[in-house]
Amino acid sequence: MLIPLVFGLATPLAAQDSATAAPPAKIQQLIALLDDPEVRQWLATRREAPAPAAATQPGGFASQWVAALRKHLFSMRDAAPQVVREWRAAKDRIAVDMQGHGTMPILKGFAFVLIVAYGAEFLSRYLLRLKAGPERLGQGLAVFVRVAPLVVFAIAAIVAFVLSGWPSRLEAAVAPLLIAWIVARLLIAISASAFKVAIAQGVATEPQQGSVALAPEAARFWYRRSVLFIGALAFLWAAADLMQALSVPENVNEFVTAALGLVVLGLAIETAIRRPAAAEVPAGRRLLSNALVVAFLILLWLFWSGGMKVAFWLGVYTLGLPPLLRFTTATTRSMRDADAAGYMRVARNVLIDRGARFAIIALAAAWLAVVFQFKGSSMVQDDVFNRLFRGVLAGVVILLAADLVWQLTKEFINLHLTRASVDVADPVLLARKMRLRTLLPILRNFLAAFIAVVAGMMVLSGLGVAIGPLIAGAGVFGVAIGFGSQTLVKDIISGIFYMMDDAFRVGEYIQSGSYMGTVESFSIRSVKLRHHRGPVFTVPFGSLGAVQNMSRDWVIDKFKINVAYDTDVAKVKKVVKGVGAKLLEDPELGPLILETVKMKGVEQFGDYGITLSFAMKTKPGCQTQVRRRAQALIKEAFATNAIHFASPTVQVAGDDKQAIAAAAANRDAIDRKNAALVQEGGEAAAE
Repeated sequence: MLIPLVFGLATPLAAQDSATAAPPAKIQQLIALLDDPEVRQWLATRREAPAPAAATQPGGFASQWVAALRKHLFSMRDAAPQVVREWRAAKDRIAVDMQGHGTMPILKGFAFVLIVAYGAEFLSRYLLRLKAGPERLGQGLAVFVRVAPLVVFAIAAIVAFVLSGWPSRLEAAVAPLLIAWIVARLLIAISASAFKVAIAQGVATEPQQGSVALAPEAARFWYRRSVLFIGALAFLWAAADLMQALSVPENVNEFVTAALGLVVLGLAIETAIRRPAAAEVPAGRRLLSNALVVAFLILLWLFWSGGMKVAFWLGVYTLGLPPLLRFTTATTRSMRDADAAGYMRVARNVLIDRGARFAIIALAAAWLAVVFQFKGSSMVQDDVFNRLFRGVLAGVVILLAADLVWQLTKEFINLHLTRASVDVADPVLLARKMRLRTLLPILRNFLAAFIAVVAGMMVLSGLGVAIGPLIAGAGVFGVAIGFGSQTLVKDIISGIFYMMDDAFRVGEYIQSGSYMGTVESFSIRSVKLRHHRGPVFTVPFGSLGAVQNMSRDWVIDKFKINVAYDTDVAKVKKVVKGVGAKLLEDPELGPLILETVKMKGVEQFGDYGITLSFAMKTKPGCQTQVRRRAQALIKEAFATNAIHFASPTVQVAGDDKQAIAAAAANRDAIDRKNAALVQEGGEAAAE
């Protein structure tokens, strides 16, 4: 960049070292005093000699702002004729500083820096590619392999530059060039890594208004423009810092940077006009959009030229930050591991997705705070506004950090829930997993509320709000709310004790009063029960009372069968014993049975037969299917062994004629009774 220009200035002067004697010591002291920034600033203010009336001119904020802007523009206008003179003066100051060093030591210093820096980069790149080729790496590691050698290059270049022993003023002039070169290379490498995915397969931004699908051709366009912008902005920053290091007056520095800013403005306008757009966008709408963007870019250049750095950066963020965040989100999502099943992979996904967004916005807020501190305080003298401005920037960073912490916490809890949802054969491990599925959602809700409250308190504290009285007031208000919402407090506290007692878990079937069903989920104050017929009950914890859990450990199921009076009870017991053995041999139902079906004995004597009771012990929730199968097998066994079920029978004594006569008399009596009832009903209706 400017390194050849610096050497071009320094070489003729070095050739004159042998022909020109060093100036006297007093002359050197005078030159050093004239080169002092404070002395030059004082001389510049004395030359300007502003009128006292202008300094005391009354007016509001707008008039003062206009006056400051006019003064800044006039100062830049007066700086135009001074550019060549100041550049020559800077060359003379470098020549004085280089006396006694010569050209060769400086060239050797440059060569030392370049050899060390590029050698370290080449070595690190070779070792990383030898360890694992990029074709065998994931996208995240491929980015690391591409960027890590540049970080090594930056560290080695800075260390070599510090150890080279430069003249003080030349060192201050070359340092911004080196830093600009390092930062530009890093940013171009990061840009190449981000656009590589889009160039290879295409990355679509989120479907928001005005978003454009980033096809491979569009990705190539934006990559080339990003390289041009990074190079132009690095050169602009290096030139400004170089002039400051060479003690060039501030108005000359601002004039030169404004002139160089016209190049960046032209590049930005050309990019805005030729940027890729969706095919369905009408021509008129695209023309209007281009006109608005170009006008906004010109306004940004005017802000920059007028010294309104805070307004300039706010405009840059407004224009460039939303599309940058959309593209970053789309790119990072394509780099995520969709099947992450470990803590490190889950943390990597969150850090890639949310961490990139946090880094971009945090760096933007930090830079805006730095710009405001050095450029905004002289324009805005209100301490309240300054505090609010910095508080808002700090609040943005705090909220982003809270979001990052919450995403990490939520993903870890979801990972545990996913693992707890896998069924296992070990009953102890299964009970533990069910308990985790019960408690983790409650913990997740609590942590969400806790992180939100803490982040909100920190944001208010950053804005200058005294949170101590707020917390005390919230406590008093909470007591008042507690008295007014005793039912809610009762529900929450009851839920806490239910969880401590491990009364029920997600997936268990419980009954409480008229509510019964499978526990589906919890909230802070209620539980959702899915009835076996489909309806869902949302029951507050305070309304549950005694809970009957039907899904713990084991279940004893009992049923009764009526057999005829002439049945051999001992034979029935023997037959049922065989049925129980057959049930245990069933490959589907056998593992569900803890104690097979057995006949307990005679329960009672009925009108038509003997009532026998049966019982069995099964795993929770399996008793119904085991009972149905047992009853089917008992029916088959009874039929095979000539065991008869009890059935109602009527025996009539006497001959057949008497039985027929008795039946006829019975029918006549029933008919007469029905006729009388019909007649009484008709009379009642007539009345």
